[in-house]
Amino acid sequence: MNHTGNGAAGAQTLRLDMLPKGQTATVAALHPGPEDRAMALRLMEIGFLPGETVRVIAHGFPAADPLAVRVGQATFALRRHEAAMIQVNVDAAEEVVA
Repeated sequence: MNHTGNGAAGAQTLRLDMLPKGQTATVAALHPGPEDRAMALRLMEIGFLPGETVRVIAHGFPAADPLAVRVGQATFALRRHEAAMIQVNVDAAEEVVA
């Protein structure tokens, strides 16, 4: 689900669960389904707010679930379906730091 031109100029917008490990991005928005509104509120309470810097720092093994995600100065484990609610903007010129 990569979209070009949906965020800041020169940025690529995608879901946090699709962000490559080590890539820095900025939270753009949360898009929960009707049954996920409480989880979206919790994500916002712990710091997943528009404008915050995020980075996936690790994937679980063997199923790649959960994701270890750094937001601001805190690190959280998110299940993939939780991370999928978070839209992020990636600067197209920024290199992945693995």
